[in-house]
Amino acid sequence: MARPTHVYTIDYVAKLIGENLELLQEVASNSDNIDYGEMIHAHDGSEEGITTFTDRGIESLKEFLADIRTWEGGVCQFLVDGQCDQEKIERIMADEPKS
Repeated sequence: MARPTHVYTIDYVAKLIGENLELLQEVASNSDNIDYGEMIHAHDGSEEGITTFTDRGIESLKEFLADIRTWEGGVCQFLVDGQCDQEKIERIMADEPKS
């Protein structure tokens, strides 16, 4: 299998797939949510660094998001279970499509 030769920053991925950046950051905070090796932390000289995704990582991320949206409680329950702070939950949920 060929190794990835390029990656996409989490900010770019959020825009590319039309998702809330804070939601992607919450998903990415647990590497078990994305296929192994498809999410890469890059050191950029800042204290935090940058989270990046391979092409397959973006697909894995989209699959994970589609899956949590089928759970009872959906994205909100995922965030609550992840012990996300209430203000962040409210910001993310305000961005969620109403369906």
